Amino acid sequence: MKRLQGMEEVAPAKINLSLQVLRRHDDGFHQIETRMAPISLYDSLQVEPADAFEFRADDPTLPMGEDNLVVRAADLFFSQIKREPKVRLILIKKIPHGAGLGGGSSDAAATLRLLNRFFDAKLPMEELSALAANLGSDVPFFLSGGAAICRGRGELIEVAPLPARLNLLLLKPQFGVATPWAYSRWGDAQKIPGAEYSPQQFAGQVFVNDLERPVFEKFVFLARMKTWLLAQPQIAVALMAGSGSTMFAILRDRASADRIIAKARGELDPALWAFVCETL
Repeated sequence: MKRLQGMEEVAPAKINLSLQVLRRHDDGFHQIETRMAPISLYDSLQVEPADAFEFRADDPTLPMGEDNLVVRAADLFFSQIKREPKVRLILIKKIPHGAGLGGGSSDAAATLRLLNRFFDAKLPMEELSALAANLGSDVPFFLSGGAAICRGRGELIEVAPLPARLNLLLLKPQFGVATPWAYSRWGDAQKIPGAEYSPQQFAGQVFVNDLERPVFEKFVFLARMKTWLLAQPQIAVALMAGSGSTMFAILRDRASADRIIAKARGELDPALWAFVCETL
């Protein structure tokens, strides 16, 4: 029998260029329409043979059991192919938690892709997508491989490539925002005075995020960040990423990123996490 060798898969983060919450269903889920794009910020996942299933991560704050989407994705995959899970999965994290950047969902999708390759299981995209939909609303998107419009709970995917790459600056404070909480507050939240919620237009795309209303109501600092970013002449668009707490800005000139980061840390928060990237 041929000995299996280790493999690696990257897991990109995403931004929501637009996120509209249409209504809440009786089961607690929300119907949405969102345009998402993967970005050049990645986690990476490695797999290698082992005597039993193991999961390791370089971030000690991550849950290591069934609360981790990598573990749940692996469980679903091995149940599907009816094979013993004799592998070691090693996750290297670069995407911050509670950031609205889809790191956990992307890691789950990467797990399905990686194990499918590693075991040469040849599960078709339809089967992988069905497994992904059981893991979370954003997981099927990360199997699609590019920008897309997602509807329903996020599982109905229409591939929609962007006309051009966008240069991005990501800024995140030290706190995170839980996605379920943000959606649970969507129906009752009010706009706060002075915050900017209006749709923005750039490069033929409308940028808007309906979750800013509930999130800004509690995390006023994020509203302040957005207002500050929109006041910078080098920035064309500023919007909360997903359910937060990351704010993303579209740069008119990528070369200005370092100056904006330094200014943001000086005027907003010296501990801001920052990353410069682009849409894929």
